[in-house]
Amino acid sequence: MLHLSPTPVTLTLGIITLVVVAGLCVVSFRRSPHPRRTFLLEALRFVIAAIIVVLLWQPEWRTTLNPNAKPVIAILWDDSKSMTTIDATLPDALSAKAEVVARADLVARTLASDLWKPLASDGRNEIITLPFATPPEDTGVLTGTDLESPLSGLLEKQTNLRAVVMLSDGDYNVGQPPVAAAQKMRLRGVPLFPIPVGSQTRLPDLDLLAVTAPSYGIVGENVQIPFTFRSSLDRPVRTLVRLKDESGRERTKDIVIAPNSETYESILWRLEKEGSSTLELSIPVADGELVATNNSRKFTISGKPEKIRVLVIETLPRWEFRFLRNALSRDPGVELSCLLLHPQLGPAAGLHYIDKFPDKIEDLAKFDVIFLGDVGVAADQLTSEQCTLMRGLVENQASGIVFLPGPQGNQFSLLETDLSDLIPVTLDDTAKRGVPEGIASPLNLTSEGRTSLLTMLGNTEEENPAIWRQLPGFFWHAPVIKAKGGTEVLAVHGNRRGKFGPIPLLVTKAAGSGKVLFMGIDSAWRWRRGVEDLYHYRFWGQVARWMSYQRNMAAGQRVRMFFHPERPEPGATVTLNANAFDPNGAPLKDGTVSIDITSPDGKTERTELQKNESAWGAFSGRFKITLPGEWKLRATASGAEDKPVETVILAQGTEIEKTGQPARPEVLEEMAKVSRGRVIQPDQLPDLIREITALPEPRPLERRMPLLSHWATLAAIVLLLGAFWTGRKFNGAF
Repeated sequence: MLHLSPTPVTLTLGIITLVVVAGLCVVSFRRSPHPRRTFLLEALRFVIAAIIVVLLWQPEWRTTLNPNAKPVIAILWDDSKSMTTIDATLPDALSAKAEVVARADLVARTLASDLWKPLASDGRNEIITLPFATPPEDTGVLTGTDLESPLSGLLEKQTNLRAVVMLSDGDYNVGQPPVAAAQKMRLRGVPLFPIPVGSQTRLPDLDLLAVTAPSYGIVGENVQIPFTFRSSLDRPVRTLVRLKDESGRERTKDIVIAPNSETYESILWRLEKEGSSTLELSIPVADGELVATNNSRKFTISGKPEKIRVLVIETLPRWEFRFLRNALSRDPGVELSCLLLHPQLGPAAGLHYIDKFPDKIEDLAKFDVIFLGDVGVAADQLTSEQCTLMRGLVENQASGIVFLPGPQGNQFSLLETDLSDLIPVTLDDTAKRGVPEGIASPLNLTSEGRTSLLTMLGNTEEENPAIWRQLPGFFWHAPVIKAKGGTEVLAVHGNRRGKFGPIPLLVTKAAGSGKVLFMGIDSAWRWRRGVEDLYHYRFWGQVARWMSYQRNMAAGQRVRMFFHPERPEPGATVTLNANAFDPNGAPLKDGTVSIDITSPDGKTERTELQKNESAWGAFSGRFKITLPGEWKLRATASGAEDKPVETVILAQGTEIEKTGQPARPEVLEEMAKVSRGRVIQPDQLPDLIREITALPEPRPLERRMPLLSHWATLAAIVLLLGAFWTGRKFNGAF
C-alpha cells in the first residue's frame, strides 16, 4: 500500500505545481499541428511532473505481515566469561538460604526454575531460550560481550515477537551501544525485561593490567620492564614481583601496591642470549584476593648483539673528554670516532681519531650518537652548515645527540644555529663560562630519574638511590636557568636553587625521531673514585645504547626501520618510520620504500611509505593493528628488492572480557526504559511472569520501503525523461 506523508508546505507547492504543469500542457496541445502526438507527449510530461511532486510527499510502500504462528517470548542469557564472577546472591524463590554463587550459576538456576511454566502452559506463547557472547573454544582468541547484536538479530528473525527477557550483568565491551537495539524494539512495540545479575562492587583483586617491555635489548645489558597493577583491595599490599624465563632464571622485586588505584612499577632484566625469549611476570595471590587468573602475564623480548657508532667532538682534552673517550673505546659494543679540534694544535690524530667533520651526508649518517663537548661555531671549530646537518641527522634518522658544555662557553655560539631548538635548557648568557663551586656538590635524582634506565647505576632498583648519594660531587656546572617545555629532568643540583626551583643538570627530550641529552656538569669522570670504572663506564654505555635504541630496531644494508608503539594492542595505529639509502650509502633521494605487512592470520598487504621533505631519505606511514599476535614486516627500497629488512611486531591483546569486574545494571535500566519495559530483580520473577502474561498480542509487522531512495524510482524517472525527449524530437520540437 502506498502511503504519503506530505507537510502543509510541500502539499501546497505540489498542488500548485501540478496545476501550472497541467495548464502548460493544455496550451501546448492547443497550439500543436499534431494533436494526437502532442497529446501523448503532454500526458507524459504531466506524469513525470506528478511523479516528482509525489516524491516530495515522502512516499512509502508499506507491507503488513500478519503472523500465522504463536507469539514468541525470547529469553536471552549472557554466557560470557564475566558471568563466572562469584558475586551473585540467590533469591528466596530459588534457594532457601542466602547463598553467593557465580553469576552463571544464578542464570542457570533461574532458567531451570518452574516459574516459567505458566508462560507456556496456556499454549498461547512459544518460549525460546538463546545464549549470547559464548566464548570460543580457541582460548587464544580475544572476545567480548555484545548486547546490541543479539537483540537486533532477534528482531530480524522473529516476526511475531511479544517480549524479550535478558539475564546479564550488563557488562558490554564490543559492538554498538545496546540502546540502539532498545530503540528498534520500541518501534516494534516489543518490551525488554532485563534481569541484572551480579554485584555492583568490584571483587577484591590484584589485576596485572599491562607489561610494556621493549621489543629488544642488548645482550649482556639490563633492560627495564615497566608494568602496571590495579588493586580493588581496601589496603596496601606488599608483594614480591617475580620475572623468570623459560630456563627458570628469575629476578624478583619487592613492591607495594596501593589500595583501590593503579600502581606503576618496573623491574630490571639482564639479557644473556641472542634471539627471542619468553618471560613471565607474576605476583602471588594476596590474602583476601578472589581472582587469581590475572596475576601473571607472558611476553617476549629479543636479545641482539650491537655495534653502536659514536662520534665525540671536543676542543680541549679536558678530563671529562679523556675518560669519556676511554670508556667508549673500551666498550665492545661501541665503534668510536673522535674529532678533537684543538685551538692551537689543530685536529688530533691517532687511534679512534678523525681529522675533520664528515662532509657528506652519507658519512655523517652512519653515526648513531654524537657527543658535542665544549665546542661551538668558530673558524677552527664547527660551521653553521655542520650544525644543520647534525640536527637533520637527529630529527630524521633517529640518532641521538649529547650536549656536554664546558668552562670555555663555546656552546653559547650554538644558540645562533639550527641546534638551538635541540638544546633542552635555557642558558644564562651573563655567565657563559659556567658556575664554579667551592665545595663538591651532588646530583639529586628526580622522580623521573629514579625510574629511568639511563640513570640506573646499580644492579637493582633498590640499591640505585644509595649509589647516586655516594657518588663524588662536581665543582663546576653549566649556567642553566630552567628546563624548556616538553623535556624530562632526571637530576638537579643538590645544593643550589634558581628562581625557577632546583637547577636542572641532567635533562632529556625528544627531537623528531631522535633523542637529546644535556649533561650540565663536567665531573662524571670523578665517579671512578674508589670503584674504578664501574659506574662511569656503565653510565656512558647506557647513554649510548638508550639514544641509539630506536635507530637500531631493524637495520639492513639499504633500509633502516623503526616503529611506535613497540607493543601495540588490537585497535591501535602503528607509526612506521624508515630511512633508505642508495648503493653508496647516501640517503635515497629518488625512489620509494614499500612495506609488506603480514597479519597473524596470514594475510599480506603492501603499503608504500610517504617520503618526507628532507634530504635524509626519511619515509613514514601508518597501519592499524586488528588482531593480537605476530605481525611480520618486510621493508624494501626501490632498486634493492633483494636486500630487505625484516622485523616482527608483537601485538599483545588486552583481555577484554574479565572476571571480577562490577556488574553494570545501569546499562540494563537504560535499555528497559527506552524499550518501554522495566528492570526485574531476581527475586521479582513471579511479577515478571504476570506482567508478560498481561501483555497484548504483538502488532502485525509492517515493512516500509521509502520510494524516494529506491534505485527503481530514479531509473523510472530517467527512462520517462528519455522517452519524453525522444518523443519531442519526433514531434519536431527542438
